[in-house]
Amino acid sequence: MNLWKYYAITHRDHVVCNPMSTAKLDELMERLRLPSGARVLEIASGKGEFLIRLAERYDIVGIGVDQSPYCVADARARLRSRVPKARLTFVEMDGAAYRPDEPADFHLAACIGAGWIFGGHQGTLRALERLAAPGGWVVAGEPYWRQEPAAEYLAAIGEARTAFGTHHENATAGRDLGLELAYTLVSSPDDWDRYEGRQWYAAEAWAREQPDDPDVAEVLQRVRAEKAAYLQWGRETLGWAIYLFRKAEGEG
Repeated sequence: MNLWKYYAITHRDHVVCNPMSTAKLDELMERLRLPSGARVLEIASGKGEFLIRLAERYDIVGIGVDQSPYCVADARARLRSRVPKARLTFVEMDGAAYRPDEPADFHLAACIGAGWIFGGHQGTLRALERLAAPGGWVVAGEPYWRQEPAAEYLAAIGEARTAFGTHHENATAGRDLGLELAYTLVSSPDDWDRYEGRQWYAAEAWAREQPDDPDVAEVLQRVRAEKAAYLQWGRETLGWAIYLFRKAEGEG
């Protein structure tokens, strides 16, 4: 079935589409302390919650890029209902292909939870660093291994051991790029449980509401397999964090 349809079904009850509480997201925004007129770019902006909350707090000019037509539609609807006068634009396209008119000019360049777009955490930081202005912020959300993953877990989720690093490796990944780690926000087990549990709940509810949809069987099979893997291995094995880096003042 269509990937973005599956994602829209399983994440329909999510405010933010990653395992981070809204309280921690608000804490991140407080740390940024953006100046008036700050230019902000978010790759894989999802439903637009991060950019919209930034616009509610700061006077920004923001661009959100996401490949999901469902997410972009949600983001535009939220924009109209909450901050219709905000200078935000949501673009439907592959984030890896996005090229701004003025490179290296964003006060904040972010990709929170979709590092696969750039081939992993290091590639994400490299791409965002090129987009950020000197002295600007680079924000990345990325999974990390809390412990060595079981081979059965890797097989169940279709990932290689090298797909993610440890929390320490993620936090120090920006050094060679001239990025200084300023802050981290780490998801708790409760954050993870809510993120995963809402997907299970949403999928089952959708299946009851749309019994004639041709994708019902596939959605339920997939989400139940993901639930089993999370409960048996993932909850103790995989962590998630947002990493806040500052680009050096002299870098351009």
